[in-house]
Amino acid sequence: MNTAPTGTDGIPVQTDSDAGHAGLGWFGIARLGLVQAALGAVVVLATGALNRIMVLEMGLPALIPGMLVAWHYLIQVARPRLGHGSDQGGRRSPWVLGGVISLALGATGAAVATSVMRLHPVVGVALAFLDYSLIGAGVGCAGTNLLVLLAQETPAERRPAAATVVWIMMIVGFVLTTAVAGRALDPYSAGRTLAVMATVSTCAILVTAVALWRLEPRRAKALQSLPGPARNAASADSATGMRSMDASAVAETSASSHQQAGFLAALRDVWAEPQARRFASFVFIAMLAYSAQELLLDPFAGAVHGYSPGASTRLSSLQHGGALAGMLLVAGLGAWQRGRGLGSPRICTLAGCIGSALLLGLLGLAAALHLDWSLPGMVFVLGVANGSFAVSAIASMMQLVSQGTRRREGVRMGLWGAAQALAFAAGGVSGTGLSDLARMVWHDPGMAYGLVFMLQGALFLWAALLANGLWPRTTANLADVATGHTADSSIPASA
Repeated sequence: MNTAPTGTDGIPVQTDSDAGHAGLGWFGIARLGLVQAALGAVVVLATGALNRIMVLEMGLPALIPGMLVAWHYLIQVARPRLGHGSDQGGRRSPWVLGGVISLALGATGAAVATSVMRLHPVVGVALAFLDYSLIGAGVGCAGTNLLVLLAQETPAERRPAAATVVWIMMIVGFVLTTAVAGRALDPYSAGRTLAVMATVSTCAILVTAVALWRLEPRRAKALQSLPGPARNAASADSATGMRSMDASAVAETSASSHQQAGFLAALRDVWAEPQARRFASFVFIAMLAYSAQELLLDPFAGAVHGYSPGASTRLSSLQHGGALAGMLLVAGLGAWQRGRGLGSPRICTLAGCIGSALLLGLLGLAAALHLDWSLPGMVFVLGVANGSFAVSAIASMMQLVSQGTRRREGVRMGLWGAAQALAFAAGGVSGTGLSDLARMVWHDPGMAYGLVFMLQGALFLWAALLANGLWPRTTANLADVATGHTADSSIPASA
């Protein structure tokens, strides 16, 4: 029988040596990327196209779609609970598919609610909050469990590149959906909007179902015949790649383990882990800076540099192009260095955070002192740093999600996802609010935006300090551990 380090509760502790199984090939990773693209396709219409329709076509206050988008982020605070559900069952695919179905129903319902607002504003807004609750729950459920599935089934040295593939496919989903659906939505009508949203939502469900078909190892089905505690332990062991364990060995291992605790106990277990708690703080601080900065570049370019709406939109496109370049850079370094050295998630995360801080500082300095520096060049490099940070943070989540004293991958990933959702909900309000306040105090848009950019840069530096203490000292050898090139395969459970 295979053996593994155990925690205080008798449940085996996962190490990255476990994660270094054959796992998903590139085709399997691409299939999960299709699911992420399907998620992005529906979300971009629900939070983008409907936003514009409410404000421009229907003449509603911008506060209404703003509150709805913030609400869908707040609903995602439930991510740890949604991850805990898949921890108990041992399978992630049904939760991913269920999340996409919830998202699709919510997005289609939101299109209906938008049309109701024209005749019955109060009823329409109430329906919209219900629908955006479904959207938030769907995104949280599908997104959390998709990342856990990707982390569990992808070898350690392939995770940075896998994260890049999945996120690039999500961006492709954004681009294709906005291009195709944008044409289909013209000329605007409530019926046309509903038809487009329903079509995209149905396609997302079908793509997800096909992409997930038999993607998880078949061993998970056989485990359902085991008794409850044995099934839970078997599911956990299967997730770490102990594929040679048979049912009798799993039952023997689980005989000494406790009955699986409830969600609150599981959440307390995860929160008690210094590494998980520190990573949640890192995600919140970094994503707060990231989300606030995204909403300010467009108005900053217009107010300070005199860019027209079209020119500022092209500037945003340049930033997104830089982000894509940063993601590809991380993937290339990860493949070249096999997840070590310059290609390790730790180094790429730190470089992305520090680079973002430096570029925001330069933007702020140039704006405050009215220096004629190249705005497009700085914005492109800022995009590169943002992309490097974003995809490295995802790869870090995948690397660290299985390190803990209990099998709590879903709760752990859910906690980090909830931190990200809260940061995005707060980022837009805090960034725009601070810029408005600064302009009231200084009356100089360059000085106002400059100070806010510098503050966001300071947040990225804070995030880098938090990130630097995330990895245990043996993390530099994660790729060696995963491929069996070192004798010591035990990774500390926490930093």
